[in-house]
Amino acid sequence: MTTTVTPMTPTPPQDKDRQALERLRTAHETMSRELGKIIVGQNDVVDQLLMAIFSRGHCLLVGVPGLAKTLLVSTLSRILSLEFKRIQFTPDLMPADITGTEIIQEDPVSRQRSFKFLRGPIFANIILADEINRTPPKTQAALLEAMQEHKVTAGGHTYTLDEPFFVLATQNPIEQEGTYPLPEAQLDRFMFMVRVDYPSLDEELEIMRRTTSSIRQDVGHVMTSEEILWLQEFMRDFPVPPHVFDYVLALVRATRTAGANGSGTEKSDPKLKDFVKEYVTWGAGPRAGQYLILGAKARAALDGRAFATCDDVAAIAAPVLRHRIITNYKAEAAGISSDEVVARLVELTPKPTGPEKR
Repeated sequence: MTTTVTPMTPTPPQDKDRQALERLRTAHETMSRELGKIIVGQNDVVDQLLMAIFSRGHCLLVGVPGLAKTLLVSTLSRILSLEFKRIQFTPDLMPADITGTEIIQEDPVSRQRSFKFLRGPIFANIILADEINRTPPKTQAALLEAMQEHKVTAGGHTYTLDEPFFVLATQNPIEQEGTYPLPEAQLDRFMFMVRVDYPSLDEELEIMRRTTSSIRQDVGHVMTSEEILWLQEFMRDFPVPPHVFDYVLALVRATRTAGANGSGTEKSDPKLKDFVKEYVTWGAGPRAGQYLILGAKARAALDGRAFATCDDVAAIAAPVLRHRIITNYKAEAAGISSDEVVARLVELTPKPTGPEKR
């Protein structure tokens, strides 16, 4: 017998929830202001990073060199009072270079020898995995295992990573020689794939002015690690109306061509169904739906609103789905990217009516 569980209708926030919402809203404003002292523009990128942090997710940044990705992450770690480590991925990087290794240590008094584990750079709160696709799959897997389990195994012992733990990996989209692209199963571990674009004309002018002068700006601390962990727990209990779950389910299932079990675009708009069937090889898995819900929660909470909406889901659909939709050769020949597939999904998937629209 199958039991259907219906998500609860959101209730008015209690005093503790109001306190958390107000803290998130003011912290979001303060962090944006502090980051603006160092980083010019990139507001959408900053917002997506914050959503991922409070949702306990990880991000994959795709952008050409020189767009201040490292500076952005290191500045964010200072604002959040978190330990930051940068790992430059190279073809000769070994798993132990990330996770750590055991060495033989001799006691100066007893002269007895014993093994001691030296922690690698993975033991930090915010990790920047620079050009992750430049290292072989074995080393990529060592990082991705830590991302999933928040643990490291070495020499038969398991070591728990410090919390909060957040990985930001970068890929260069224009230089592919000597790289090892991440398989789809590994890409699926990232909550967001964030595209970092070139700055606007005015932003680029401001970048040149700031970086060629002797003026240096410092940033203040906005949060502590304990407060981040508290807000992460709050985010799990953040209200999501039933119709938002329905909308996420419709979006995710619409990415799939009908499989052997009949799952996929069976209830989609006919135009969307034909479009997906023609240009998509594989659609998004269940983890996409999980991250769409978590991302919608985080977006609403950072904005100070009491519950997530379908508009929140639509706003984060691209960074959640773009690396989970595999287009075929027809799409490549027609110049149709996964981003365009997501845009068509959002356009043709109707948003159910919820309490906020009644």
